[in-house]
Amino acid sequence: MLFPPLDPDRLEARRRRFRAIPVRVLAPNLVTLLSLCAGLTAIRLAIEGRLEWALGAIVFAAILDGVDGRLARLLKGQSKFGAELDSLADFVNFGVVPSLILYFWGLKDLRGAGWIACLVFAICMCLRLARFNVMAEDPNKPVWAGNFFTGVPAPAGAIIVLLPIYLNLLGTPKMSFLAFLYVLFVSFLLVSTLPVFSGKRIGKRVPPEMVLPIFVVVVLFVALLVTFPWEVLTVGAVLYLAALPLGWFSYQNYKRKDAEAAAAGAPQSSPAAASETGSPPVAPGLHGGDGERPGRLN
Repeated sequence: MLFPPLDPDRLEARRRRFRAIPVRVLAPNLVTLLSLCAGLTAIRLAIEGRLEWALGAIVFAAILDGVDGRLARLLKGQSKFGAELDSLADFVNFGVVPSLILYFWGLKDLRGAGWIACLVFAICMCLRLARFNVMAEDPNKPVWAGNFFTGVPAPAGAIIVLLPIYLNLLGTPKMSFLAFLYVLFVSFLLVSTLPVFSGKRIGKRVPPEMVLPIFVVVVLFVALLVTFPWEVLTVGAVLYLAALPLGWFSYQNYKRKDAEAAAAGAPQSSPAAASETGSPPVAPGLHGGDGERPGRLN
């Protein structure tokens, strides 16, 4: 029998398997693809020597990267596919593209050393994104840990690593060796364990009296960015680097409060209580007798 009879139940099960996808799930992914197009276009602009437009494309990609995540949460359109697509786009936009722009700008003057710095930055960006994906699934981290990134986030790393180009466009001489050291420094910040403010929980609720001032501030910032792009990016990168220690101090403050709360809520054990239950007191320092269990091996 060459053609077996059709099974209606099997066809219906296959139709159910390929369900229609809501538009609210597709919208954030379209924004991510648009940011990827901006990043890839920045490579072409850098090859053609139009660094100003290439830097503008990177800034545009960073803005879209901040929009797609918030849009997904607003529309409740998060998906595993979207998370993986966002990570791949971030690696290209904020790892590969800035490295190539820096190389075409001035690191090529250092020959092999300049290319090594570009490789280190791209690899550190890849490692940073992989670590972020793994840590995002950790169920044991406290609620307040959502206020912080571990290491400098990808879009911010791409913006601040281009600081030597901003300074050069403002008229300072091209210092390739200092740029080489600076790129390595930013690469280290990407893979470090430095707590950095995430800003994800800012702006979920806006008081009514602050709506108009926020509109004015945003319009003013965009106008300054368009009119004085290199000045704004330079000041922003310097202020961001200067504010990194504040995130560390805030993180330590949260940890101290957690430790104090845990110490206040810990049950007090005494030899008398132990004798009532029939179990002998445990000597301090053995199997948690000092009130703490040994740390988990990593």
